[in-house]
Amino acid sequence: MRNFKNTLVTGGAGFIGSHVIRRLLNQHPDMNVVNLDALTYAGNLENLRDVEANPHYSFVKGDICDAALIKQLFEKYRFDAVVHLAAESHVDRSIENPMAFLETNIMGTAILLHATKNAWIGSEGDRCFYHISTDEVYGSLGDEGLFTEDTPYDPRSPYSSSKASSDHLVRAWHHTYGLPIVISNCSNNYGAFQFPEKLIPLMIRNIRDQRPLPVYGKGVNVRDWLWVEDHASAIDVILHGGADGRTYNIGGLNEWRNIDLVHALIRLVDAKLGRPEGTSMELITYVTDRAGHDMRYAIDASRIEAELGWKPSITFEEGLAETVRWYLANGEWLDSVTSGNYTQYYETMYGNR
Repeated sequence: MRNFKNTLVTGGAGFIGSHVIRRLLNQHPDMNVVNLDALTYAGNLENLRDVEANPHYSFVKGDICDAALIKQLFEKYRFDAVVHLAAESHVDRSIENPMAFLETNIMGTAILLHATKNAWIGSEGDRCFYHISTDEVYGSLGDEGLFTEDTPYDPRSPYSSSKASSDHLVRAWHHTYGLPIVISNCSNNYGAFQFPEKLIPLMIRNIRDQRPLPVYGKGVNVRDWLWVEDHASAIDVILHGGADGRTYNIGGLNEWRNIDLVHALIRLVDAKLGRPEGTSMELITYVTDRAGHDMRYAIDASRIEAELGWKPSITFEEGLAETVRWYLANGEWLDSVTSGNYTQYYETMYGNR
C-alpha cells in the first residue's frame, strides 16, 4: 500500500471531486489535500463547506492550463500524489463547443503531466499520478457484452474523444518517462452535489417544480449507474493500492434504460412530495435525440474487485432513494447552483486571500 503526504486534487470543487476530497480527508487524517479548481459553472465551493476549516485542506482557484501556476504549486506543496479530475464533462456542451473540451481535457492534462514529471525527476518514495476517465471512451455497446479494460477505444463525441486523448497522454508519459500512473474509467455517476444539467438531478428538479421532463429519442438508451460515494471509495482504493501503470474499470453493476429511470424518479419524487402516484408522468416530453448518442454502456468491474477487493456498497434502488431525499432536502443548493449566487460566497471566503 502506498502512503502520501501531499495530494493535489484537480477539479475538487466539482461533483465527483468534492466527494473524493471529503473521502481522502476522512480516511487519511494525516494527508494534506490541495484542491485546484477554476470554478467554472459546475465548480461550487459550497460542495465542501463541511471541510473548508480542516487544517489539512487548502483551496487554490486556478486553471490546469496555467503552466506557471502548476509549477508554482508543485514547488510550494511538494505533491507526492495527483488525483486528476478536472475536465469538461457534459456531452451536450461538447457538441456545442468542442474546442473548450480539447483545451481543458487534452492540453490541460498534458500541462499537468509535464509539470508532474519535472517535479518528480530523481525523487524517492511513493508517487502516483491518478487520471480519472470515463467509460464513454470505449464507444457504444449492443444488447450484450461489457466494457473491459482491454476493450478497444471507439469514442463517439467531442467529449469522449478528448477524454480518450487524455488517457493516451497519461499512458505515454508512463511509458516514455517512467511516470508512476494509474487510470480508472467509470460509468455514469449519481448522488449529492451533481450539477443539474445531468439526467438525475435535472429530472428531480423538474419533477419537483412540475416542469417538462426532456427525454432523448425514445428513452431506450442504457447506462450503468455508479453512486458517487462508491466511486470516491474506489478512487481511494486505487490511489493507494492500484498497480503502477494499471487501468481499472469502475461500474455500479446495474443497467437502466433512461425512460425506466425517469419513471422511477417520478414515483420517488411524487411520493416524497405527497402527490398521487403517477402525477408527473404527463410531464415526460420526448425530444430530438442527441447527435451520435451511444446506445448502451456497461462496465465489467471484475478486475478492481479481484485485485483490490472493491465493489459497490449499496444497490441502485437504495442509492437513488438517498439521492432523491438529499436533493429535496437541499432545495436551496439545487436552486443556487444555477443562479450564480455561489460566486458571492467565493468572494466572501477567498477573495482577499
